[in-house]
Amino acid sequence: MDSSCLLNFENFTVKGRVQIEFLEKLLKENDQVEYLQKFGLNGRTDPESYKSCVPLVTHEDLQPYIRKIADGDTSPVLTKKPITILSVTSGTSGGAPKYVPFNDHQVDSCVQAFQTSFAYRNREFPLGNGKGLQFNFLGKLSKTKGGLPYTNLLTNLLMNPKLSETSMKSNSCSPEEVVIARDYQQTLYCHLLCGLIQHEEIEFVVGAFAHIVIMAFQTLSQVWQELTRDIRTGQLGD
Repeated sequence: MDSSCLLNFENFTVKGRVQIEFLEKLLKENDQVEYLQKFGLNGRTDPESYKSCVPLVTHEDLQPYIRKIADGDTSPVLTKKPITILSVTSGTSGGAPKYVPFNDHQVDSCVQAFQTSFAYRNREFPLGNGKGLQFNFLGKLSKTKGGLPYTNLLTNLLMNPKLSETSMKSNSCSPEEVVIARDYQQTLYCHLLCGLIQHEEIEFVVGAFAHIVIMAFQTLSQVWQELTRDIRTGQLGD
């Protein structure tokens, strides 16, 4: 799995022609979407026409289209393939969360990106039979006015069955039941508990963001007595 991920990534990043072919494929698949119609491509799907006709834009420029999708418009607004879920950003870059539409292909691409990142990590820091203390959490899953589900990107990925093929899940010291719990504080407590119980096997500690790891260890400094009591007695306290 790791070797194939690395090979695919090298092909896409080192060989420029592969990237151009991928762009051509995307343009051919989505040449009739509403967003591209206004730029006068007139059926052209070559990268040069795309570069000359379609300007660089910000998320704010795309908001009217995303709003249509969120409100239930199922026509090909931004992509030919139907949008199946919206990912919500943390809001740290612009002060407010942003909604990013995903279809099944884009979700698969994100899964591949995670698989690739873990493949590189495993190559540089190979794991033996150890485990990772991975602070993964499922966020709240909600629906837009049009009935489209939305949540944060990590939750989207953790709910994807294809991610179970990666070391992101397989090497975690926490069982699936901990990760899929919806209570953040209880999940964090159980992550710490699992990590302490299996401390001799832990080879790495990771979180989606650095502040998650910081908050986890801040919590550890506050609840270490409860954790040690639970480990000593073999039972969870109230």
